[in-house]
Amino acid sequence: MSESIIFYVLALFLIGGASGMITARRTIFSAASFMLAMIALAGMFALLNQSFLFLAQLLVAVGAIITLSMLVIVSVNISERYIPKEPHLGRDLLLGVVIAAPIVALIITALRTHFAASFAPIPDTFGTLASIGATLFASWVLPFELISLLLLAALIGAVVISRKGERS
Repeated sequence: MSESIIFYVLALFLIGGASGMITARRTIFSAASFMLAMIALAGMFALLNQSFLFLAQLLVAVGAIITLSMLVIVSVNISERYIPKEPHLGRDLLLGVVIAAPIVALIITALRTHFAASFAPIPDTFGTLASIGATLFASWVLPFELISLLLLAALIGAVVISRKGERS
């Protein structure tokens, strides 16, 4: 019973954070709403007893990416005159809902038919820190390092782009 209440509260925060991220006019409020959604998602992982995903979500998504995003947003400090006006925001949101509704209906239908089937039991070592670490650093070392280089290049590119306006 209490797990259901916690789930619904986390789902409310997740949906609220995602909605706030999309509808916020100021970038810093959008990033704060995104952080709320990511914290709620970490709570969902904790509710599922997935300690690695919970910690990775908190450390990587909330601790690193969103903090870095907020730092860049505050550092760049875009003034209101550069933010484009959105006169048709309501129409665009309605169009997005109309386009997304069939996709959501298809996903719900697929999940209902999939969950009707019986699931095979998973081993006790599935999802543990030891099994994830062994798989990540044995089979996935090269992709892991390539992603880290890609993120480093993106960070350097963001700094170069933000400094470009200071020189002129």
